[in-house]
Amino acid sequence: MGLEEQLPSGFLLTTVEKFAGWARSSSLWPMTFGLACCSIELMDVGMPRHDFSRWGMERASATPRQADLMIVAGRVSQKMAPVLRRLHDQMTEPKWVIAMGVCASSGGMFNNYAVVQGVDHVVPVDFYVPGCPPRPEMLLDAVLKLHDQIQNGTLGADRKAEIAELEERAVSHRRPSRIDA
Repeated sequence: MGLEEQLPSGFLLTTVEKFAGWARSSSLWPMTFGLACCSIELMDVGMPRHDFSRWGMERASATPRQADLMIVAGRVSQKMAPVLRRLHDQMTEPKWVIAMGVCASSGGMFNNYAVVQGVDHVVPVDFYVPGCPPRPEMLLDAVLKLHDQIQNGTLGADRKAEIAELEERAVSHRRPSRIDA
């Protein structure tokens, strides 16, 4: 017989981490950063057919100080990269980034000096949405995976230890480039 069987009906048990994860994932405030054709698909996600508001994301912010999720949709030019970084730095903590489309993920077909070859060279990216342009359902899938990641995340010292472990794993598994060899 567990503790939950001795409590009155309607009494909820949870941890602070689980409750905070649920609250964070249920109230993401995205900052839209549409730079090219992918931004049309990003706008479609706010329409009734796909409806961001079902996941607590109906308040799309135009200011970084009131946003915790940046959705970069489209190619990032070299001139726009410092602006993107500044906006990311102004966002509230914790913050997440989704790179939407092949241009944001890897530069796409624009393999030249004017386009950044992946937004992860400018800001850390949590999820990549492939496609040219990606379907709205693909962005929603990335958002739902982000919700799952947020809900199951840790807080405080446990979070710092988890980040250090992930960074160490990423550095140790880095493939050598031609320069390193």
